[in-house]
Amino acid sequence: MPSLSLRFFQHPTSVILLILGFASGLPLALTSGTLQAWMTVENVDLKTIGFFSLVGQAYVFKFLWSPMMDRYVPPFLGRRRGWLLITQLLLLVAIAGMGFLEPSTHLRWMAALAVIIAFCSASQDIVFDAWKTDVLPAEERGAGAAISVLGYRLAMLVSGGLALWLADKYLGWQGMYWLMAALMIPCIIATLMAPEPAIDAPVPRTLEQAVMAPLRDFFGRNNAWLILMLIVLYKLGDAFAMSLTTTFLIRGVGFDPSDVGMVNKSLGLFATILGALLGGALMQRLSLFRALLLFGLLQAVSNAGYWLLAISAKSIYTMAAAVFFENLCGGMGTAAFVALLMTLCNVSFSATQFALLSALAAVGRVYVGPVAGWFVEAHGWPLFYLFSVVAALPGLVLLIVCRQTLEYTQRTGAFLPRRHFARAYRGAAALLAAAAACVGGWLALLAINALGMQTGALAAQLLETGAVLALVAFVAGGVLDTLALRRETER
Repeated sequence: MPSLSLRFFQHPTSVILLILGFASGLPLALTSGTLQAWMTVENVDLKTIGFFSLVGQAYVFKFLWSPMMDRYVPPFLGRRRGWLLITQLLLLVAIAGMGFLEPSTHLRWMAALAVIIAFCSASQDIVFDAWKTDVLPAEERGAGAAISVLGYRLAMLVSGGLALWLADKYLGWQGMYWLMAALMIPCIIATLMAPEPAIDAPVPRTLEQAVMAPLRDFFGRNNAWLILMLIVLYKLGDAFAMSLTTTFLIRGVGFDPSDVGMVNKSLGLFATILGALLGGALMQRLSLFRALLLFGLLQAVSNAGYWLLAISAKSIYTMAAAVFFENLCGGMGTAAFVALLMTLCNVSFSATQFALLSALAAVGRVYVGPVAGWFVEAHGWPLFYLFSVVAALPGLVLLIVCRQTLEYTQRTGAFLPRRHFARAYRGAAALLAAAAACVGGWLALLAINALGMQTGALAAQLLETGAVLALVAFVAGGVLDTLALRRETER
């Protein structure tokens, strides 16, 4: 008789999660690394290759159109599966269309299709995240997150390393893209077989409600600002350690690139998948808070393996142990973290809230790179990896502070309302809205710059102003949450 912690992995829903996770990960490399390799082989200039990397911004700003997928319901299959089918059909056609083009003669068409693929892929991610949030009960979210991560990673392996090998040895670049398009067909079948979530909560009736109601709902909760800070900081130490791992292993320790590729990529991928599955199984027995705390501690400790590698003699076995342990713990943390994001979403508008929360979670991962490079140059590799252990601690402290709120939500499926400092909270929200407006202006100026008009100084000023306003808003919100918590305990 299988144990309770493993039963979900044998459930039919787990197969659908695996395939839809595969569909989510498949298009990513086809508009980034794999496409770059094709253009490199065809001798496209570096400036053009670099320009193509901008299509990835769709994944960062997908929250901008996520309210539409909460508000509007396709005339078939329901609110979640209908949008999944639409995005997957468009992906199949667009990926297959890439196979009819050549980088040397059809760059404009390739750029247009790459934008379409990235947009449809990001839109599919929005709906898939919402679907699994809506369809999985609280006790199955950890295992569900693990299975979807497994599918996602397998797809990245197929559309990345395997796709390059097939293009080089057997199919050619065009045939390889046709094969990748064909792999979307099982994903479409999985969408048709998937259950449509049964939602008791009301859905948005207008687009304005779909945009504003998710924000009002979230910021009307107890500890909302502290939870947002937790989302940013929980995997910050992991982000620091991973930001320069390849450079550290090649330049810092002196391993050959082939050894680094074999260990850091292959063994690291296996350890991440194993960690996600192990984390999902353990979360069947642990509460969300305990899983986040345990896996967060393991993430912090695992970074010390790179510190040991930095101060000890060069050894491929030490490297393998450090890479395996760090990726194993990171995979466990990812499973718990995705379950946290699902728990924080209201099913009435889970597409919008998950997209917003996941975008916020990416802030640390995206912007830690420049700080990491400066830190290594100033203090060296050993101190850098010791600092990555310390960088994981603020997130764990915030997790402990938010324990009551998280446990209440997981236990009841509802959210603790906020009772204090209504006017001050509105002021913090206004500061955050002003920061968002500055960032929006910065994006608009970047688009204008791309058309040849020079607005660089103003764009930089808007970005700096937005960053300062956002920091002040988060500090103010965090202080108000702390004061409100103190009042609640005194009652």
